[in-house]
Amino acid sequence: MSKNTVDRNFDDLSEKFARKVYGGLKGDIRLAIIWRDLLAVLPDLETQAPLRILDIGGGLGQLTVALAKLGHQVVYNDLSQQMLEAAQNLAQEAEVLDQISWYQQPYQTLKSENLGQFDLVMSHALIEWLAEPGLLIADVQNYLAPKGLLSLTFYNQNALVYRNLIRGNFNVLQGEFSAHPKSLTPGEPLQPDAVQQWVEQAGLTTDYSAGIRVFHDYVTTQRGGHEDASAVIDMELRYSVQEPFKWLGRYIHFVCSVAR
Repeated sequence: MSKNTVDRNFDDLSEKFARKVYGGLKGDIRLAIIWRDLLAVLPDLETQAPLRILDIGGGLGQLTVALAKLGHQVVYNDLSQQMLEAAQNLAQEAEVLDQISWYQQPYQTLKSENLGQFDLVMSHALIEWLAEPGLLIADVQNYLAPKGLLSLTFYNQNALVYRNLIRGNFNVLQGEFSAHPKSLTPGEPLQPDAVQQWVEQAGLTTDYSAGIRVFHDYVTTQRGGHEDASAVIDMELRYSVQEPFKWLGRYIHFVCSVAR
């Protein structure tokens, strides 16, 4: 049973999200990992004929805009008006505003019969904020073309536990976890095994997995290579796909396809 009673709207946290995540190295790592992973499963992404792409919970729109700049047909959706406006500002600066279809509404109210099917559906850092997270993958698989892919990231419960162990916050682990309402830590961190079950129940298979920020968020004292942002990103890229390190990622990235 989810502890979220309603889907989380980021209108009150959009500025904090932009500043705390994408205003620094955390966001750079996240985007570098996801983009690397997309190229791993779609190696011609930057050169092939336009794909139809749906970005559910598109947030500040960095990936939406990057894909639109490559000529892909992108549909953006987010519950937050503040997030949508920020994404549209970014698209305006990149001169692709009119190339993107914009939807500010709950993802559940989108209609597959109106939008059609997509070669790629993205849903990044959304599922852990939903009142019914177990329904997301089953819902979005309706938008997948026969050879379509789902790019899904989620907040890793194991990473939350490990970080609190490292920092000595044993009291946090004694009872049921509860996130502060103004925190960017969700109240519903997810176990990779549970998400994998939802993937299989939706008739999908996980073709690719990686960790996002497998060591960066655990560092309490920066030293040596930690002081070089490009070196940190390089190391995150290297270890994000290696066992066992990838399962320590603050977020996990699954790329899933229709089971055959």
